[in-house]
Amino acid sequence: MRSRPLPLVTPENEFFWTAGADGVLRLQNCLDCASLIHPPQPVCRYCRGTNMGVRDVSGRATLAGFTVNHRFSLPGLPAPYVVAQVAINEDPRVRLTTNIIDCDPDQLELGRQVEVAFENIEDVWLPLFRLVPADAEGSQDRPLPDDEIAPEDFAQHVRPMVTTDKFEDKSAITGIGASRIGRRLMAAPLALTVEACQAAVADAGLTFADIDGLSTYPGLDVAGMGEGGISALEGALGLRPTWINGGMDTFGPAGSVIAAMMAVATGLARHVLCFRTVWESTFGELMKVGKAAMPGGRRTNGWQVPFGATSAAHTLALNAQRHFHRYGTTRETLGWIALNQRANAALNPTAIYREPMSMDDYLSARMITTPFGLYDCDVPCDGAVAVIVSAVDAARDLAKPPVLVEAVGTQIIERLDWDQSTLTHEPQVLGQAAHLWSRTSLRPADVDVAELYDGFTFNCLSWIEALGFCGIGEAKSFLDGGTNIARDGGLPLNTHGGQLSHGRTHGMGLIHEAVTQLRGEAGARQVAGARVAVASSGGLTPSGVMLLRNDS
Repeated sequence: MRSRPLPLVTPENEFFWTAGADGVLRLQNCLDCASLIHPPQPVCRYCRGTNMGVRDVSGRATLAGFTVNHRFSLPGLPAPYVVAQVAINEDPRVRLTTNIIDCDPDQLELGRQVEVAFENIEDVWLPLFRLVPADAEGSQDRPLPDDEIAPEDFAQHVRPMVTTDKFEDKSAITGIGASRIGRRLMAAPLALTVEACQAAVADAGLTFADIDGLSTYPGLDVAGMGEGGISALEGALGLRPTWINGGMDTFGPAGSVIAAMMAVATGLARHVLCFRTVWESTFGELMKVGKAAMPGGRRTNGWQVPFGATSAAHTLALNAQRHFHRYGTTRETLGWIALNQRANAALNPTAIYREPMSMDDYLSARMITTPFGLYDCDVPCDGAVAVIVSAVDAARDLAKPPVLVEAVGTQIIERLDWDQSTLTHEPQVLGQAAHLWSRTSLRPADVDVAELYDGFTFNCLSWIEALGFCGIGEAKSFLDGGTNIARDGGLPLNTHGGQLSHGRTHGMGLIHEAVTQLRGEAGARQVAGARVAVASSGGLTPSGVMLLRNDS
């Protein structure tokens, strides 16, 4: 019988993964300031010292978050199982992703004391944890660890603008296009990319000969997440671009658009074609019939996968649970987001799921990983979206009125390690949102339509609070009943159905819809008088957010 995925043991992490051989949990520590560091690094993030060592710790920790996984099973780790984060007692800034064992999940509560219990598989000792018995010494509950920066305080850490000459003012979105979007289209991903690009070029009134820049995310194809990037599209179209960009270390899936704006602002290109393609639905079908396979082997560089935390759903479920705990949020709170997106999708002929959905439907759907059910998760699909960014002086001569970029938000303030970052909101949302408002005189009340990343309902909730459409921790009252986020409410949200019902177009579909609304071309789902839109992209990984406005 195959075992669960195992970590790749390297000289840098061997002390951690083999510590259980003598039953002692070991973590890296800074010998200059005594901070514990995890994952291991060559430098201390707190004092920047390089005098690093290894420290034996007690193996006691505070249960800082847990989710009961129902959807995903791994060899040697069948569902259901508990994915947890525990904060090390000696330095609660360090949180380990792990499993809680020997316990009925109903007995788990945040703040409970847990202790390490190693499991040996091959050359690895996995640090699992179990509850400290209630009558044992040191079993008293502890408070949850504090965020490094309180969610309310992110604006204090935003760097001021370097210059008042904003690069955003030098570019505009002049064309948008989308391919067919659907479940298991069984179409070549590059064919979908070409469809979307042809539509965007025609929408702008340009020809491919006018395109002198290409920009994409992520720039490769792994497990149905791309068509092969710039190389694949250039090989098909032969555009001979002056400037290209592609990669995952950018401002979320729509970072390609922000990068294109900078290329146009500096004169490297005049018309940049940005594109994003997914074909996860077809890839999944091909896997079932043995015509595709997941990349990689049994060993992983990740610190979460050995414990069955294989999806962003697991990380976000932990953050959602802590939001529930701290602010009184409920599953119904998230449900109003799912219901809103479905209601909007009913008016969008390109949406994948358009059938009516009730709160009972939402709450009774099968669980994925608590507190997320099926309708908290976006819809894997096949499709491509393209956006053209042009120099603003050329934009007004094109076929459609330009959509101008008022501001972008990109600053990284939180830690990027998923399990070491912000506790109660999606990481990489609060900082970027605060940065956005530092680059404009507009304010949340000026926004007419919001297209906010909703890979999961909780992503969307995090963006709503981060961008100031309600206060931190106030989403429960803001979302209750769904009236505030309806098309005729104060903050029309994800008007095309979002990724929850329209389909997972990975952020670019949100920009496509924002432009459609600002042009007044959304038909039955059009928000009257829409002049300013916000569109966010991503989270967990570096993300980005854009404030767009029409030229009226």
